[in-house]
Amino acid sequence: MTLIAETGPTVFETVESEVRSYCRTWPTVFERATGSRLFDEHGRPFLDFFAGAGSLNYGHNNPVLKRPLLDYLGGDGITHGLDMSTTAKREFLETFRSTVLAPRALPYKVMFPGPTGTNAVEAALKLARKVTGRTTVVSFTNAFHGMSLGSLALTGNAGKRAGAGVPLTHTVQMPYDRYLGGALPDFHWFERLLEDSGSGLDHPAAVIVETVQGEGGVNPARAEWLRGLADLCRRRDMLLIVDDIQMGCGRTGDFFSFEEAGITPDIVTLSKSISGYGLPLSLCLFRDELDVWEPGEHNGTFRGNNPAFVTATAALDAYWRDTALRDRTLRRAATVEAALGELGTAAAPRGRGLVWGLEFEDGERARAVCRRAFELGLLVETSGPRDEVVKLLPPLTVTDDELDEGLGILSRAVRHTA
Repeated sequence: MTLIAETGPTVFETVESEVRSYCRTWPTVFERATGSRLFDEHGRPFLDFFAGAGSLNYGHNNPVLKRPLLDYLGGDGITHGLDMSTTAKREFLETFRSTVLAPRALPYKVMFPGPTGTNAVEAALKLARKVTGRTTVVSFTNAFHGMSLGSLALTGNAGKRAGAGVPLTHTVQMPYDRYLGGALPDFHWFERLLEDSGSGLDHPAAVIVETVQGEGGVNPARAEWLRGLADLCRRRDMLLIVDDIQMGCGRTGDFFSFEEAGITPDIVTLSKSISGYGLPLSLCLFRDELDVWEPGEHNGTFRGNNPAFVTATAALDAYWRDTALRDRTLRRAATVEAALGELGTAAAPRGRGLVWGLEFEDGERARAVCRRAFELGLLVETSGPRDEVVKLLPPLTVTDDELDEGLGILSRAVRHTA
C-alpha cells in the first residue's frame, strides 16, 4: 500500500483526541531511535534529554536489551501470561532478588499490579488501607503520583486534579521538604495535627513520598528530612510508601533513590525504567509481613508482561551486577550541576544523579527555552506547578560527548530567550 503525504490537517489532528500533549511540544513525526537520539521521518536527529519521561534510563533500543528480546520473541516465548508462572518471570524474579534485593538486605515481596506506575500506586494504597484498616493517606505539596483517581488524589497539581470530575478524597497534603522555607522545624505542622484530637486529621494509614519530586519541579528532599519522615512514620504507626517510579532504577545514582538516606520504606512502587526498554511493567514491593492479599484480590489482565521481564532481566544483569553505572551517574551529576550553574537562572540548579531542574522566573520563559532547544535539536520538557522548571532526564547511558553537546544546546537556548 502506498501512503499519500497529507497536505491539510494531519491524521493526528483529525482522529486523535485533543488530550495529546507531547506532540504539541515537539511538532515533528518521529520514526526511529537509538541510544540517546531520536530521528524524525525526515532523518533529522534529536538528542534526547527526556528519555521517555524516565522510562528509557538505558537509552533507545539498547542492543544489550534488544538481542534477548528478539531471541525470546523469535523462539515463540510467552507474551501474555496474566500472573501465570513462566520461565521469563522466574528469571526476572531470581535476577531481581540476586542483584537488587539481596545485596541491599531488603525484605520485600514482589507484586505485579499492572502495566503502569499508577497501577503500582493504586495497589500500594489498597494494601496500606487493608493492612491498617484506615483510609487516610498523607502526600505532599507538589507531589505527582499518577492520573487514576486514587493516585490523582495524592497529586498536588491543580490542573491535573481538575480533570478528575469527582471529589478526590481520603488524602491530606503536608508541606514537602523546604516548602515553608525553613520557617518551621521539619514536620512541625504534621506532628501537631497528629497529636491534636481536635485537628480533624484521622490517623493515617500511610504516608507516600517521592524522594525527588520530578513533575513537581525537580525538588530533591534532604536525606535528613527523609530520615525524619521515616522516624515519624515508625513512631506514629503509619506505613511509609516511597514512589520510586521516575527516580528509581538508577536515576539518582543508586538503584533506589532512598538508599542515600539509609531508610527502608514499608512499600515501594517501581515502573518506568524497570523494564529497561520502555515496555510497560510496574512493581509494588512490600515487607513480607504486609503480604495479606487473598489470591486474586487485586488483579489485572496485563500484570504479567513477559517481554518486559526479558528486557528487565537483561538490564539488571548488564548494569546492576556492579557499581559502574552508579559511579558514572554520580560523576556526571557534578558535570551537569556545574554547567547549569553557569547559566544564571532564577534559582540555583537542583537535582541528584541525572535528574536536574533549571528554574526560571515564569512558565513562559521555561517553555520558550524548551521550544528553542527543540529547534536546535534537543528534547527537554518543563515541570513544576507553573511549568517554570526545565527538567533534564538524559539516559544514564549517555556518552560524555553527548552530555556536553546537550548542555551546550541548552545553554544556547537559555541565552537566545534571555
